Amino acid sequence: MRVLMFGWEFPPLISGGLGTACYGMTKHLAENGEDVIFVMPRASSAVPRDGYRVLSAEDVGEGSVKDPFPLPPNVTVWTVASPLLPYMQETEYAPLLQKMSEFTTDGKPSESIISMSGHYAHNLFEEVQRFAEVGWRMGARDDFDVIHAHDWMTFPAGIAAKERSGKPLIVHIHATEYDRTGDHPNERILEVERRGLHAADQIVAVSHRTKRLLEERYRIASHRIDVIHNGVSQEKLVDPMTIERGFREKLVIFVGRITLQKGPEYFLRAAAKVLRKHPNYRFVMCGAGDMLPRMIEEAAQLRITRRFHFTGFLRGEALDRLYSMADLFVMTSVSEPFGLTPFEAMRYSVPVIVSKQTGAAELLPHSVQVDFWDLDALEEMIIDFCENKRLKSDLVHAQEGTLLGMSWNRVAEQLKLVYQRVVR
Repeated sequence: MRVLMFGWEFPPLISGGLGTACYGMTKHLAENGEDVIFVMPRASSAVPRDGYRVLSAEDVGEGSVKDPFPLPPNVTVWTVASPLLPYMQETEYAPLLQKMSEFTTDGKPSESIISMSGHYAHNLFEEVQRFAEVGWRMGARDDFDVIHAHDWMTFPAGIAAKERSGKPLIVHIHATEYDRTGDHPNERILEVERRGLHAADQIVAVSHRTKRLLEERYRIASHRIDVIHNGVSQEKLVDPMTIERGFREKLVIFVGRITLQKGPEYFLRAAAKVLRKHPNYRFVMCGAGDMLPRMIEEAAQLRITRRFHFTGFLRGEALDRLYSMADLFVMTSVSEPFGLTPFEAMRYSVPVIVSKQTGAAELLPHSVQVDFWDLDALEEMIIDFCENKRLKSDLVHAQEGTLLGMSWNRVAEQLKLVYQRVVR
């Protein structure tokens, strides 16, 4: 079977969990015998350093471009010049557009920034619609059997490909607008999500929590939604035995985008409560996002900056090195459809505390769970699991069994069943 897949993040450039998930499922679908054509927007500033040739919509159909990141030969990655970026907000579009317009090569405007219609749209939603033009063009090809679109930015492209080709459409929900914004969603994004959900032949949700939200908020029938939990790579990029910490304090870490959805302020405030009683702790907030400046200011106001550190965005070996040094991982997400980072930490035998408001909690029945807003409970748990070696050991042992069953190969096998069902 041949899959036409639309996403907006893929290695080697990753801003969050979606890129990791798209790589994991694409790689293992290919290893299981499926052919995958992965289409994504790519800002021109990323070309050509990652070995990609940026294609305009007019180029679609002229050839194929192989992704330099390790992938089986039956995966083809198409990139389309566009300022769409992962987790982009509407207010971020105009400044990025200006930056890209100034991008030059040898003193001349770069040809790679001229894409699709030959000019940039005036706002984020026009850009999403222009990406749908690529979906329409790809729909004219006859070398795929099913369409698979990830999250709202790609839904119009998936719908366009379906309308032109008549092939079935799968939409994959990694996060909804309600997850990203709480009870203050952007109505235009909601409308794009609704249209994609109702146009789909079948929907894949990353957790039962997400499935319930789709049923309640978007009025989607239960039988139209398959729940497929994400997998996690079992590979370790560093050897923990070779890592020197350089400090004696207990290390508690937060890894994720510094945004409303991830609840970074609750982690920071719980850290302040711990440090008032136990100065022999260090806390690290790893990630980037629109709330980062506010978190830095609050840490300074709370006078904890000697023991509370901000690393910015880390990936690859740098991130694994942080996991390998940690005594405890804490996820304080306000609304998290799944959440890959706690499972990444578990590879290094790090005990994890997750908020009850995460889809990850569904796979961790024996884990420590807390309401994201309960700072007193979180403070107590942090101290207990850092100070009590028996508690820590028991939790790590329980986590190991969960991790063994979380392969991307399992995800690929489940996706194949969904594909086969909708194609039939």
